[in-house]
Amino acid sequence: MSNENNEFNADELKAPTWLDSQFLKNVLANNLKDDQLEVLYYKISPATVKGDHYASVMFRVAVEYMTQAGEKASKSLIIKTMPELEGFKKEQLGESHIFQTEIGMYTEILPKIEAILREASDDISLYAPCLYCSLDPRQVMIFEDLVPLGYTVVRDREPTLEEVKCAYSKLAKWHAVSYKLQKEEPAVFEKYKYSLMELPKIMEDPFMNGIDYFIRMLDEVPDLSVYKPHFEKIRANYQETFRASFVEYRENRQENAYYVLCHGDLYIRNMMFKHNKESGILEDCMLLDFQMSNVGPMPNDIIYSIYQMLSPDQRQYHRNELIEYYFSNFTETLKKIKYAGELPNLAEFHRQLFRQRYLELFLLTTFLPLMYCVKSGKQKSEDMVEMRYKEDLRQSFYRIEGYVEEVRKLLKSFEQQGYFE
Repeated sequence: MSNENNEFNADELKAPTWLDSQFLKNVLANNLKDDQLEVLYYKISPATVKGDHYASVMFRVAVEYMTQAGEKASKSLIIKTMPELEGFKKEQLGESHIFQTEIGMYTEILPKIEAILREASDDISLYAPCLYCSLDPRQVMIFEDLVPLGYTVVRDREPTLEEVKCAYSKLAKWHAVSYKLQKEEPAVFEKYKYSLMELPKIMEDPFMNGIDYFIRMLDEVPDLSVYKPHFEKIRANYQETFRASFVEYRENRQENAYYVLCHGDLYIRNMMFKHNKESGILEDCMLLDFQMSNVGPMPNDIIYSIYQMLSPDQRQYHRNELIEYYFSNFTETLKKIKYAGELPNLAEFHRQLFRQRYLELFLLTTFLPLMYCVKSGKQKSEDMVEMRYKEDLRQSFYRIEGYVEEVRKLLKSFEQQGYFE
């Protein structure tokens, strides 16, 4: 892997020394129950490009091997591990619970949810096969590569409405089962309490304070300056208000709130879609990266996905349609799995979405500009971690024409809905 290739993250250009032939042999031999398996050849490359992800380091390994029976075979693996290069990324993630959370999701929670759905005659696949996982001596997970199976990441275009609905359908079913379990067996989710806000030193991360850049942008755009007082008013408590959304279940539980096991990071590149090679028809989608999964308010995943998954047109013209589509799948699934309690209702869900409006304002002022940066291609020439320290560069995200135009539409809508009251 060449260091000259600037398309990839720096920490994915060189594989760790432990990722060698012997390690791969042990993994495959254990997975295939073949002690005599021999690795003939392997090639390591970055599994993702800049802008795909932030937490962890990922490699793709193409392996050719020979079985005990003398048959040659090959497999493509995705290796996910912790950063080993010194720097901010290792410092922030090194003491986090992200691998404990994700390993638990793949080995305990997702299989349990999937089994409940299948008992209700829903033959669903919620996750990619995890072939190996470990916390000691190193934190690592190994998955079957979905690319050879026909799955792709949406990178150079916006997701279609059909793709978004496919993702929301799977999310709704997962949420429904977790809603039932949280009511009936809350101890199942006891250890799933580490959201984005529990990452070490997250509140010290300069990226998390985007409101100053946002206010500066409002001041520079004549017709948007009228909104400046609203954001100056919330500036002092800005971080605490959006943090409250993530930790509500653990620190300030509301009596009538809908709580589920949230994905926690429904970013468009944390999912893959499979289309029929001949017809182009969408056949499936797969949600990925469960490192931030935690029990929290049901609206959180939806609000997060609105800004991290939907296109600008979908946010403006299809928001309510998509929310209703998600919610109808959620309630229908509750019925299918024979949930005995009172069914949540859409009107109350909309009220709870409104109650989490500070999370939405945070995403608008902090995460959405980065999404526009990713779409502009700037992340291909800049390290995503280093970008947060370059004030002029970061302020430029807030001047991207598409972002300013969308802010104009969203702030008008927020004002009409009473977000600033």
